[in-house]
Amino acid sequence: MRAEAQALVDEIKQSMALLRRHLDWDNALRRLDELNALAENPTLWDDPANAQKVMRERTHLEDSINGYKSLAQELDDNIELIELGEAEGDTDTVAEAEAALKSVRDIAAKRELESLLSGEADQNDAYLEIHAGAGGTEAQDWASMLARMYYRWAEAHKYKLEMLEESDGEEAGIKSVTYKVSGLNAYGWLKNEVGVHRLVRISPYDSAARRHTSFSSVWVYPVIDDEINIEILDKDLRVDTYRASGAGGQHVNRTDSAVRITHIPTGIVAQCQNDRSQHKNRDTAMKMLKARLYEAELQRREAESQAVEDNKTDIGWGHQIRSYVLQPYQMIKDLRTGVETSDTQGVLNGDLDEFMGAALAARVTGSAGDIQDID
Repeated sequence: MRAEAQALVDEIKQSMALLRRHLDWDNALRRLDELNALAENPTLWDDPANAQKVMRERTHLEDSINGYKSLAQELDDNIELIELGEAEGDTDTVAEAEAALKSVRDIAAKRELESLLSGEADQNDAYLEIHAGAGGTEAQDWASMLARMYYRWAEAHKYKLEMLEESDGEEAGIKSVTYKVSGLNAYGWLKNEVGVHRLVRISPYDSAARRHTSFSSVWVYPVIDDEINIEILDKDLRVDTYRASGAGGQHVNRTDSAVRITHIPTGIVAQCQNDRSQHKNRDTAMKMLKARLYEAELQRREAESQAVEDNKTDIGWGHQIRSYVLQPYQMIKDLRTGVETSDTQGVLNGDLDEFMGAALAARVTGSAGDIQDID
C-alpha cells in the first residue's frame, strides 16, 4: 500500500479508536440492549414523557453504534480494494478506493467530535441570547449581525429557531434577542459560544469612515425537561409586564403582554414576548429562568462559574472569546483555541463548525490556553 494511503488508514484507525473509547463500547452495547427491551415493553407509553426520553436515548445510541460499524466496514472494504487493485495493477481501482478513504477519514473525524458531546445536557435544545455592548448603534448593528450568523448556522444544521424576545436598537440593529434552538445536541454545540465577541471594521454609520471596535455578548443555556426539579420560591421572584417591542412576527402585539421575570437572589433575568397571551409568555419565561438556573449549576459543577461571572462584568476589552476583524484586513480568530480564518464572510454566514469543534475538543481535553488577540 502506498505511503499516502497507509497514512489515511492510520489516521482513520486513530479516530475510530478514540470514538470507540468515548462511546465506552461494551457499556454502550449493553445499554442499547436495555433500551431495546424497554422500547418493546407495551407499558412504556403509559408515561409519555419517560417514553420519549427512552426513545431519544435509544435513537442517539443506535446512531452512534451503527455509525461506528459503518465506518469499520467501509475502512475494511476500501483496504481490500486497494490491495486487490495493486495486485492486479489496476490504478483506477486504487485511486477510487483512496478517494473513498478520504471521505471515510472526514466522517470518522466528525463522528469522533460528536462523541465528545457527552455532557449532562449536551443533547438538549438551547436558549441563545445576544446582547449588544456599549457603543450605541455600532454595537447594536453588530448584535444583529451575530443574530443572523447563528440563524444561518442553525438553518444549515436543520435546527429550528424560534424568536422569544427582541429589543430593537434606537437607529439600527438590536439591543438584545433571545432564541430557542431546537434539535439534537443544540446545547452541546452552542455552549462554547458563550462570551464576548469583538468586531473591528470601518463603520457604515461614521461619515468620516473611521475604524470602530464593537462588542456583543452571547449566552447559552439548555432547555430542561420537567423531571429536573429546580426549586424557585415566589418570594424570590419579581415579575414585570411591559409592551412588546421589536418586529417579532404576527404573534407580537402592542399590549402589555410581554413578561420579564427576575430571580432576585441571583439577578438572573428571563423574558418573553413571543405570544399574545401574557399567561403563555409567563410560562415560557419561567421555563427559561429554570433553564438558566440549571445551567448555572452545571457551570459550578465544572468549576467554571468564576470565569463566567468575570466575563459577565463587562462586554468590552479583555473579555472577548473571538475577534472578527474586517478592516484593515480580513481575519476571524478564536482567542481560546487559536483557530483562525480569513473567510470572514463564510463565518458571518454561519460557517462556525471549525470554531465550535475546536472549542469543544479544548473544553473536553482541557487543552485550551491563552492565545494572543489580533489588532
